[in-house]
Amino acid sequence: MEEWKEYRLGDYCDFQNGYAFKSSEFKTNGEYKIVKIKELKDGLVKFFDDSASVDVQDIKEFEKYKIYRNDVLFALTGDPVSKPNPLSWVGRVSIYRSDENALLNQRTCKIKKSERIDNKFLYYYFRQWENFYALASKATGSASQANISTNTIADTIIKLPPLPTQQKIAAILSSLDDKIELNNKINTNLEQQDQALFKNWFVDFEPFGGKMPEGWKVGKLSDVAEITMGQSPDGKSYNEDGTGTVFYQGRAEFGTRFPTRRLFTTEPKRIAKKFDTLMSVRAPVGDLNIANEDCCIGRGLTAIHSKDNHQSFVHYTVLALRLKLDVFNGEGTVFGCINRDALDNMEVIIPSKTDMNKFEEIVSTLDTEIFNRSEENDRLKNIRDTLLPKLMNGELEVNKIEY
Repeated sequence: MEEWKEYRLGDYCDFQNGYAFKSSEFKTNGEYKIVKIKELKDGLVKFFDDSASVDVQDIKEFEKYKIYRNDVLFALTGDPVSKPNPLSWVGRVSIYRSDENALLNQRTCKIKKSERIDNKFLYYYFRQWENFYALASKATGSASQANISTNTIADTIIKLPPLPTQQKIAAILSSLDDKIELNNKINTNLEQQDQALFKNWFVDFEPFGGKMPEGWKVGKLSDVAEITMGQSPDGKSYNEDGTGTVFYQGRAEFGTRFPTRRLFTTEPKRIAKKFDTLMSVRAPVGDLNIANEDCCIGRGLTAIHSKDNHQSFVHYTVLALRLKLDVFNGEGTVFGCINRDALDNMEVIIPSKTDMNKFEEIVSTLDTEIFNRSEENDRLKNIRDTLLPKLMNGELEVNKIEY
């Protein structure tokens, strides 16, 4: 086996800190997206509806802050390791898998490309749990906010194989992530088709001459759906070792479309059924996911279930309500919330059973494809996460792996 040697990371590569953009410069649809700490999520850079952007008069002034595809970024500020959610810890690493124009904000940094070490290899190195935890554990700060510097990352002692082996390891793991990314793009396209068809039929009424057909009516959400408000089980029953029923406490577990398993409970209270629409009912109100299995839901969520097997119709009905900006303003505390009565009485279009059946037949087929690709992604992630430590520790001979 090729020899792996220990090196100080900073002797092989340099780092670039982000720029301190002023919030007064931020726009909704600027030319360059701004990558802040919050955009570094679960190994990727993810933009959100409220992600900031800027227009830049002379990009040469900001050239060193530009982010390119496959750049590797770190969060220099975040939660300490004493907090329960590693997705928000300081030191988390992400890779930029986009071609969109973007600039690096303060308290984030990127690894400058080096001819002596493979950037993607470093990304996967710090995605390995032990290495991520070791870096995050070096942070200083308070119980509510931890900080590291580029010097902290540079001082990491890393065991490296020769550069060609680094590149092969990164290529094996990247091939799995590339397939995951492709599946996500296909799923996004299918969901956009679903939304467009819903709008075409039930908002614009285009197939029906632009007006609501006879036999349709305006009703309430409770006319077509059963609504179950979540109730959190005893906190002593929570666990992360897979004992009991999967438990989604709130939107923290939400993914792109389906939630991510993190917590379990041995004392489930309120149960959502597989494929129910899950909606956050507090802080913030209105974020949506779909239950990919029967699960316990906490008080931060509600489950919305079709009364007559038109779950895709119900889901896109709720999504359309969500997209109306003022619908989910909520009530109560500064955090905002929405109660059962308010949900029950949401005004919705109720088509004839014949038209609802036609829509369901088309869209449920696409939704099944989305679910199957999401399941495939879970399998690919498990393969990747199983291979990751073995490749990084030199246990597997990369030349013998087909990919």
